[in-house]
Amino acid sequence: MRAAKIVLTGLAAASLITSAALAQQSQSGMITKIDRLAGTISIAPVQSGTVGASSGSAQEYKVPKEQSLEPFHAGDKVTFSATDSGGGKTIGKLEKQKP
Repeated sequence: MRAAKIVLTGLAAASLITSAALAQQSQSGMITKIDRLAGTISIAPVQSGTVGASSGSAQEYKVPKEQSLEPFHAGDKVTFSATDSGGGKTIGKLEKQKP
């Protein structure tokens, strides 16, 4: 019985780690809106391989205070990672794509 609990606990921990890793996968998109006062940014996913194609509607993300939004503008293509926390999505890493 104790061995079964240990195995189940290990599997639960492994699934949490895996889901956290998948949630922080790097994504690509184009900035559609920045609200510097509210600390939010809207990013529309961009389809790879097709110039100018959008594959969906923009998602709004919270930006941590330590991440500066000054170098970013609407229309910039970016790579980013995001996590779900507290009922909203938060940017983990945000970088401009080189042209």
